[in-house]
Amino acid sequence: MTPDPVSAQRFYGSVLGWEFRPTRLGDGFAVAFRDGAPVAGISALAQSLALPAAWTPYFAVDDADVTAARIRERGATMAVGPLAFGTGRAALGADPAGAVFGFWQGEVIPDWAVGRDTAPAWLELRTRDAFAAAIFYGEVLDWAGEEPGCCTVSYEHDHVVLRHGRDTVARISGGALEADPDPLVRPRWHVHFRVPDLEAAVEAATRLGGGTASPVRTTGASRSVALTDADGALFTVVAAQT
Repeated sequence: MTPDPVSAQRFYGSVLGWEFRPTRLGDGFAVAFRDGAPVAGISALAQSLALPAAWTPYFAVDDADVTAARIRERGATMAVGPLAFGTGRAALGADPAGAVFGFWQGEVIPDWAVGRDTAPAWLELRTRDAFAAAIFYGEVLDWAGEEPGCCTVSYEHDHVVLRHGRDTVARISGGALEADPDPLVRPRWHVHFRVPDLEAAVEAATRLGGGTASPVRTTGASRSVALTDADGALFTVVAAQT
């Protein structure tokens, strides 16, 4: 969500190579495509909400009212909705640690799946207590449920990992419980987007008014860096290690 969708489309088109198409969700919403596959959505941020520009993951649910009730029952926060929006109903909430997330009841764009091809590489929740967060989201969103197609949850190398089939779709990373973390790494969901060239993405983001928000992180399989766009929305780009 951003106050200037036109500028955001120009920014992400240059940095991530996206193209944009209108949808049935209204004039203020566009879907980003890369190589013909849907990647993300960009929507106009209503001034009445007084929210900063931000990338927010939306999780598909069967019943938005049931999900909202589960959130409130567990002492977390419902910020917006559920509200009718295009072909479905959407809402924004915050988990007990304050990380904001959305959920969606309604039609889902076919083949839009995290962890596959040009879609976001994965979602990552950085929070204080990964185990407590996994219990919250599991109960609210039916993770690890018994229904066909449910996700599986496992604890691997100090992370909680969520998989849908063979695709890793989300990770939950814990931190210090004794003190508030640095404001830049307060509990929040981070969206990781694949790029073919990390340095080219950083250069384009800087040239268009964005900037870097972390050092480059290197693993055996990839290199990544957190960036901000021109309106301050935080996101991460990841490139395969060569």
